[in-house]
Amino acid sequence: MDCIHLKPKKRSKIRIIAGKSIYSFKRRLYWIFGDVVFATTKDFHPYRYPYFCHSTPLLRQLKDVDMYLQYNKITNLELALKKINNVIIKPGETFSYWKLIGKPTKRKGYKEGFILFNGMVKPGIGGGLCQLSNLIYWMTLHTPLTITERYRHSYDIFPDSNRILPFGSGATCVYNYRDLMIRNDTNTPVQLKIWIHDSMLCGCWRTNIKPLETYNIYEKEHYIIKELFGKYSRHNLIYRKIFNLEGNEIADEYITENHALMMYEPFLVDTQHNL
Repeated sequence: MDCIHLKPKKRSKIRIIAGKSIYSFKRRLYWIFGDVVFATTKDFHPYRYPYFCHSTPLLRQLKDVDMYLQYNKITNLELALKKINNVIIKPGETFSYWKLIGKPTKRKGYKEGFILFNGMVKPGIGGGLCQLSNLIYWMTLHTPLTITERYRHSYDIFPDSNRILPFGSGATCVYNYRDLMIRNDTNTPVQLKIWIHDSMLCGCWRTNIKPLETYNIYEKEHYIIKELFGKYSRHNLIYRKIFNLEGNEIADEYITENHALMMYEPFLVDTQHNL
């Protein structure tokens, strides 16, 4: 894996606004005129077999982040869940995170949660929805579904203490041009179940056909370097091993690579985060 330098580029507000408008317009054209069949059907009866389930804590004590933004995040997640819970991806269809959820606006009830912008945490309407896209992405890696669009996080914001998942296991989303899209190339429909239980965001991919494979996600070639401009950056490759029902390895696949600026000094001890 070649080293990729990540020095942030400074852009004017006009350049940022114009760029977002152009990308957003192109994405709308793609939704309307593209050759993708998007998943829209829902089934409120749970499919019989779970492919993979996972949960993440809703509240974390983060440095310099007011807790009210995290409570607002829960409201935002509850609104988004109504749009994507129970969605069915039929064979040949594609799940689009933003096409299903729509634009998170104050008029729809979304509140200020925390968002990341150029390595800084700040309030923003609809903030916190990346926790949902992270969860869906991680679950999808444990299924035969095909991820057709995913964007890595540009910044690594938490130290590794108590980290459960490999670095770079999430998917950042920005309405509407940084999407998470997942295609069903199998012969059977799959169902997405997402819910909130106590203080956890929970999810599961389900199917009516008993799964024949299990998956193990792991990282390779992980390293940290100090960039010439003084910040540290972090890099790795994500792979997965596939096993049959007898536990025999049948494949070892490359998934993606990650490159991110670190928002903390390497090797810091932090016992407050459980990722």
